Amino acid sequence: MSDWKAKRFWKEATVEEGNGGFEVKLDGRPVKTPAKRSLLLPTRAMAEVIAAEWDAQEGEIKPHLMPATKTANAAIDKVAVQHAEVADMLADYGDCDLLCYRAEGPAELVARQAELWNPMLDWAQQALGVRLALREGVMHAPQDSAALAVLRDKTHALSAFELAAFHDLVSLSGSLVLGFAAAHQARDPEALWDLSRLDEIWQAEQWGVDEQAEEMAAVKKDSFLHANAMFTLCRQV
Repeated sequence: MSDWKAKRFWKEATVEEGNGGFEVKLDGRPVKTPAKRSLLLPTRAMAEVIAAEWDAQEGEIKPHLMPATKTANAAIDKVAVQHAEVADMLADYGDCDLLCYRAEGPAELVARQAELWNPMLDWAQQALGVRLALREGVMHAPQDSAALAVLRDKTHALSAFELAAFHDLVSLSGSLVLGFAAAHQARDPEALWDLSRLDEIWQAEQWGVDEQAEEMAAVKKDSFLHANAMFTLCRQV
């Protein structure tokens, strides 16, 4: 029995509106999450992407080829039931945001961080209403509590589906500011990902590319871009 794997049993995956959202149905039967909850989606656009994942399955079901379904399941089964805890965890990144911790040297790296990261902190001041302070080195220094409270409120205001995507935007980049920039579509998501890897890119330019590290980074980039796409789907009609 341990070798048994689920196989496609349906002919067609469709999207239907109802119950306050959009459902993906397999031959008329609604898809359930792993916890047996209704896979009720906030937008038709997201439901259509998930339906396409189910329609693309042939023979044995391959969950790793269904990233949108996986994210939606996480939003319903995990984030929705512990929304406050997840929001607090992500908001804490504001107190140690990647963009605030600057190298002490060499001068070229210091200059590049200022050139590329300062505009994002400027954006956060304009769009989010907070100005995070810079730190030199890696020792933690707390940010202004009022600024952190604003960022915390904005994080808690996200829906479960938004927060599920936001989790990866923030945790993969190491930056709450970059996560919000992606959510606000302030920059191209690939450009935002490159900003999160500024230090690694600079190191590779100096010492050469570490192929294993680049392979791992490519996997994380794909996850970041997927999270960005899922956040966007949350707000599409």
